[in-house]
Amino acid sequence: MTTAMPTIEQLAQQPIEAIIPHRGSMLLIDAVDRFDEEALSAHATVDAHAWYADADGAMPAWIGIELMAQAIAAHVALLAMRGGGRARPGVLLGSRSYKALQPTFAGGACLAIRVVELLRSEEGHGAYECTIHHGDVCCAEAVVKVFQPPDFQSFIEGSFSS
Repeated sequence: MTTAMPTIEQLAQQPIEAIIPHRGSMLLIDAVDRFDEEALSAHATVDAHAWYADADGAMPAWIGIELMAQAIAAHVALLAMRGGGRARPGVLLGSRSYKALQPTFAGGACLAIRVVELLRSEEGHGAYECTIHHGDVCCAEAVVKVFQPPDFQSFIEGSFSS
């Protein structure tokens, strides 16, 4: 008996904890809104009482790079799940031009994160064009580079020995 592969809609409706490995206070994305082969949209609510909150309950805009990275992780994971597998662990390599268009994201704000794949190599390198919006206002943008090494454990061990 064959099991039918889940549809894109079914995959996107899963709890975020079933998609990415982040937990507790490090899980910043609330849910995936939609995804396809090239892109993903998700949302996150700024928690005014979280570890990152300033005296006004706002999230510093520099944390936006992590929101983008978690959305990328969700995209990679959902693509792997759609094919019946699991995503290999990966790392954020960085961005040459993360641009925060405001200093903070207000407490309670619902942020829309969109990531669009620009590059995916067989070796595990990837690049995504990313934006964060609050309503119609673009709050941050970047091209983020990521890497999924074939052997994550060896990659991590090698990075500590150099």
